[in-house]
Amino acid sequence: MPNMSVFSGSDASISLSVDHSVEGDKAKGIIDAYSLTPVARAVNVTLKVSSDLKPFHEAGQLYPNELKTGNVTITGTIDRAYTNGALLKLLLGDAASGHPAGAWVQPSFNITLILNNPALPGVMSSIVVHGVKFQTWVFGIPEDNLVIEKVEFIAAWISVDDKMT
Repeated sequence: MPNMSVFSGSDASISLSVDHSVEGDKAKGIIDAYSLTPVARAVNVTLKVSSDLKPFHEAGQLYPNELKTGNVTITGTIDRAYTNGALLKLLLGDAASGHPAGAWVQPSFNITLILNNPALPGVMSSIVVHGVKFQTWVFGIPEDNLVIEKVEFIAAWISVDDKMT
């Protein structure tokens, strides 16, 4: 039976994990040093999966006869009301500590979004975004509001798991 529960942001948590690779090992050091599981103070998270569909139009037809699946792109953003350099280091790796002498390894990691309503024990939805790399990091200091950092990411693939026990 599929999960039919309604969740709110207060039911969510975000965790980071890594796969064993050079890029994953670089991310693991940062994730462990900054205790990024769970990610604290996240206020807005977006996740977008898009498919580059190609309609096939037969001569003389107004509507497509077929929609061909194209490239799939997975992107998203995370806003965080806490700035300690962790997310910037996940973008830049060793380059966040100074000017690198040459090429550097950009960390790669997985983001797990977990939705779990305490009023419904045993009902949980999780989305794992695999092979994530941060693309941009934005930092703003507003005059009269919270300081927020924002990262945009691209991922290699995604998986979903609904659990009802």
